Amino acid sequence: MAAVETSAPPGPTTPAQPGRRKLTGYWLLLPGALWLGVFFVIPFYSLLATSLYDPKGSVLGGYDVTFHLANFVDAIRDNADVLVRSLWYAGLATLFCLLLGYVLAYAIAFKAGRWRNLLLVLVIAPFFTSFLVRTLSWKLILADDGFVVNTLQTLHLMGDNDRLLATPVAVIAGLTYNFLPFMVLPLYASLEKIDHRLIEAAGDLYASPVRAWFKVTWPLSLPGVVAGTLLTFIPAAGDYINASLLGSPNQRMVGNVIQNLFSATGDYAAAGALSVILLTIIIGLVLIYVRTAGTEDLV
Repeated sequence: MAAVETSAPPGPTTPAQPGRRKLTGYWLLLPGALWLGVFFVIPFYSLLATSLYDPKGSVLGGYDVTFHLANFVDAIRDNADVLVRSLWYAGLATLFCLLLGYVLAYAIAFKAGRWRNLLLVLVIAPFFTSFLVRTLSWKLILADDGFVVNTLQTLHLMGDNDRLLATPVAVIAGLTYNFLPFMVLPLYASLEKIDHRLIEAAGDLYASPVRAWFKVTWPLSLPGVVAGTLLTFIPAAGDYINASLLGSPNQRMVGNVIQNLFSATGDYAAAGALSVILLTIIIGLVLIYVRTAGTEDLV
């Protein structure tokens, strides 16, 4: 009778060392940390140091690191109206993007059907064109002899000497158009994940469509609302191309002032101080906004 060979039971596997697991997480974070260090931390340190220079303290006309805090006081005093205007324009553009983007994202997520992918491509399509070209297109659209102005004048909604270019309307319209995709995509990603059965359950409980939207759809889409408003407001507050091409000196934003201080006048200390002030204001507003309107997914 042949002997039956039996295989030995496998031995216990050696568990991974806890220390090695912790090191693996840090190694995975290393590329991102290096990227932030090289392209954010180091430039921000240089900007902060520049904002503390005293350009008038050197006999040779150079810069002396004297922690000259008066640069910040002078920057706020000389550009308070520009800072308020920039935040106002960015806030209005963000509000318009939210109103337009929510409707568009809702239609794509719930009503588009087999056209969903095509509509998403159309939303992203402007990114294939230069930001500068898109803004120049708005300059042609809103020109004094353009179709829009002529139509409004024909309908007697504008006077013969009225114009849209070089006005706050043109600047805010350009900001809204250029940053609208940044609002639509997070909203769509948030709305697309909503379970339709929850909306149907609200209807079964005798909620009207409007009440179901306020009680179900809107709360569940808040992560997209928060992400979209941040992605829109932050770059819009520091933008200078729309104000430069579609506005006039009366519509200057803080980005135009910083660009002029850096490139035209060479006042690096004032430009650095104004940049740090803008960054601080935006970070403060973002923290307040996320705390008050954010959700557990983002806080």
